[in-house]
Amino acid sequence: AAQSRPLSAQDTQAIDAVFADYDKSGSPGCMLGVVAGGAFVHTRGYGRANLEHDVAFTPQTVFDIGSTSKQFLATAILLLVQDGKLSLDDDVRKYLPEVPDYGRTITIRHLLTHTSGLRDYITLMELAGWQMEDVTSPAQALDLVSRQKGLDFQPGAEFAYSNTGFFLPSLIVERVSGKSLAAFAAERIFRPAGMNATRYMDDHAAVVPHRAIGYE
Repeated sequence: AAQSRPLSAQDTQAIDAVFADYDKSGSPGCMLGVVAGGAFVHTRGYGRANLEHDVAFTPQTVFDIGSTSKQFLATAILLLVQDGKLSLDDDVRKYLPEVPDYGRTITIRHLLTHTSGLRDYITLMELAGWQMEDVTSPAQALDLVSRQKGLDFQPGAEFAYSNTGFFLPSLIVERVSGKSLAAFAAERIFRPAGMNATRYMDDHAAVVPHRAIGYE
C-alpha cells in the first residue's frame, strides 16, 4: 500500500523538468505513466499527440508500438505450442513451403531468436524500390522472401535482428489457427489480459480512436 501512494509534488516537478522541452503546443510529445505496487501512481501527457489537430495526450491515447509487438507474436506462437499444434523445433517449411530449401533446416526457434539467416524483408523491399510510407501486403513480402537465392549465414550460426523472423511466424499463426493474427491475438492474449484498446493493425485504412501520430 505504501508503494501505491501518489508521487510527491517534488517528484512530479522533477519529472516535469525532464520533459519541459516538449511540454508545449506545437511540439510532438509523449505520455508518461509511473507504476508502483501494480498500479498507476502518476500519469501525464506532454506536448501533442497530433500536431495537425492540436490533440493533447491523455491516458486513453493509443500508440503504434512498432517492433515491441514482436513479444506478442512470440506469445501467440507459444500458445500454439502449448495447444500442441506445433513445436519450436519444427521446420518452417512444414507450414511455409514458399520458403526456399537452402539445404539446412530453419526452425521456428531460429526465427524467434533472430538466428535464421534469412534476409530482412523490409531491407529487401527498400532495395526493390518501396518506401516505408508505402502500403504493402503480406503476399508481397512473402514473395520477396521466397525469391532469395541464399542466406546471410547458416541457421543458428549467428545473431542478426530480423523482421523476416517475425513476419513468417505471423503467417504460421494464421495457417495453424485458421484465424487472422489480429483475431487470434484478440481472443487469446488481449481480451484475457483486459487489453481492450490493443489490436494488431491488419487494415491500414482502419480508424483507430485516440491514436497518436508518430513524428521524427
